Amino acid sequence: MGTVDPAKEKAQLTKKMSLVRAWSPYLIVVVILLLTRNIPSVKEFLTGPAVIKVEGIFGTPISQNMDLLYSPGAIFVLACGLTYLIHRMTGKQIGGSWKLAGSQIASAAVALLCSLPLVRVFINSGADYNNAGLDSMPVTLAEAAASTVGDGWPLLAPFVGALGAFVAGSNTVSNVMFSQFQFSTGTAIGASSPETVVAAQAVGGAAGNMVAVHNVVAASATVGLVGREGELIRRTSIPMLVYSLTAGALAFIGINGLGFNAGTVVFGAVLVGLIAAVLLVRRSPGKELVATAKARAKKTRED
Repeated sequence: MGTVDPAKEKAQLTKKMSLVRAWSPYLIVVVILLLTRNIPSVKEFLTGPAVIKVEGIFGTPISQNMDLLYSPGAIFVLACGLTYLIHRMTGKQIGGSWKLAGSQIASAAVALLCSLPLVRVFINSGADYNNAGLDSMPVTLAEAAASTVGDGWPLLAPFVGALGAFVAGSNTVSNVMFSQFQFSTGTAIGASSPETVVAAQAVGGAAGNMVAVHNVVAASATVGLVGREGELIRRTSIPMLVYSLTAGALAFIGINGLGFNAGTVVFGAVLVGLIAAVLLVRRSPGKELVATAKARAKKTRED
């Protein structure tokens, strides 16, 4: 095999790229999404004959339909392959892109592969799959939450999502595990839109990523703050709480409307708190940063 000229390869990497070529991966994704979602015959094929059906998993009545070609993952893989051709990437460049992508998704893949089986057990635990005739775990939790909290549940829904993301380290796992629980709770409290409760769960899961342990560890290692993960979690827990409170208040208002109710009161309190925080920061800009820098300098001198 011939060797690649380093100068030629460098010139290829540094040459200017047209705007159309640079945007081509995103344009391809948009086009494929429009075609697969809006052309009835294509959509019918991808969600019908192309679906892989798995029945009787491990001898149980559980079955699963996998519409792999209709999933976003298939669209991204196809767009990626077309991008290789449009950008005229070499084999070495393609291998490097897969290596980089693999290293980035490795930790998430481990979390998903370990968590999703547990999630399926959690969801498929109802009367159809046990001899005791008991409801599934999400339904049982929903009934308990509805009877305990009642109409105020939308305020707490984001915190369940945040807790799931904190424990699992993934918003995806949190949503997969608790979405059915949230929807069932919204239905049990008589919410006009149970979907809003599920949306609050998703927002809370995103907020929980701020304090997810493996996210904090990875970020600390990246910026050179190894050993200070506890401090980072304490600091990021404040915006996480504000984020979740705001999402819960908006979900409550979305279900019950504006008025003198818990959602409006909480949302107003969050706004007042944010305004007060901004005013305090503007009055004393940089004091905390200066104090932190002095403390670090002092510690460095002592060491």
